[in-house]
Amino acid sequence: MLQQSRGIVLHTLRYGDEALIAHILTEASGCQSFMVRMSHSRRKPSPHVLMQPLALLDLSWEEKARASIHRPKSVAVGTPLVSIPFDPHKTSIALFLSEFLHHALRAEPSSPGLFDYLYHSVLWLDAARSDFANFHLVFLLRLTRFLGLFPEVDAATVGGYFDLEACTFTAKPPLHGHFLEPQDTARLPLLLRMRYETMHLFRLSGRERNRFLQLLNDYYRLHCPGFPELKSLAVLREVFA
Repeated sequence: MLQQSRGIVLHTLRYGDEALIAHILTEASGCQSFMVRMSHSRRKPSPHVLMQPLALLDLSWEEKARASIHRPKSVAVGTPLVSIPFDPHKTSIALFLSEFLHHALRAEPSSPGLFDYLYHSVLWLDAARSDFANFHLVFLLRLTRFLGLFPEVDAATVGGYFDLEACTFTAKPPLHGHFLEPQDTARLPLLLRMRYETMHLFRLSGRERNRFLQLLNDYYRLHCPGFPELKSLAVLREVFA
């Protein structure tokens, strides 16, 4: 069956001299892998240009039930990104988030709501002229809603702890050791109120930003099977230190 869909590029891998394998989150069918042939035509853009991290595409392919890798019938730029590929700070965010999503969404079913959130988040980052240093924190915090990991903020108590395994606030520290101390727990409801439009009002130092980024990374690693150490995490820490 022919599928047509918007897509977001999450990961690419060179396959010999003539092709690459692209892992793309599609609106129609969730995460899919595609074998993309190199183009030697001057009229067609190179796959390396099309398949930049978080690139927004329009593509079509023949859906085959047992196929793990598809061959696209057509691939085109959906919405051109005008700043993310050229701004070093935005490029670092895109590299990190594409690697993060590649692992975090691997087992997630197709979800129009999740796809729309990601698509419009990429557009927001691309259009932002300034004040986006907290973007990746807000992105990951809001993503928890779509993956069933959003903390119940109303249950937070003064001096309490946040259980990273159970995704709940507790009066006493859990025995397993995966929890936030009261100081970090007290700031969590504040961070969860951040939005792209207001995040510049929340002043975080580079050290604070990196600490919460690490805590969020650890939180997802507890709940996403096979989630590895991310190579791009160290780069992002350094850029926004």
